[in-house]
Amino acid sequence: MNLKKIIYTLAISVLLFNCSSNSNDDLTPDPDPNPDPDPTTKVTYDANVQSIINNNCAQCHGNPTANGAPFSLVTYTSVRDRVDAILSRINNASSPMPPSGQMPSANRNLIQQWKDDGLLEN
Repeated sequence: MNLKKIIYTLAISVLLFNCSSNSNDDLTPDPDPNPDPDPTTKVTYDANVQSIINNNCAQCHGNPTANGAPFSLVTYTSVRDRVDAILSRINNASSPMPPSGQMPSANRNLIQQWKDDGLLEN
């Protein structure tokens, strides 16, 4: 009888641990995050980056900020001025932004491409 309880407890524990995860599989990319933009088309804040920031960052980095976020990312200027810090954090696997898990590489690549293209607004 005691062995039966141990087996049930072990089975339930295994099921519980297998049903929870800390993976990025459940993070969905923003709508139409063209991972391979046409090289002749420049990535802009209005067309590409703003939706990524709004969907992944504005919950905390809004106006007003929440959850201890030290600054707002709701305008082109605020994002442009902090692009290096943003890229550093979104590419940091050990301490990613957003804290829920690293955003999809397609979004991270678009923000990098935006910087490389000259931080165009529109």
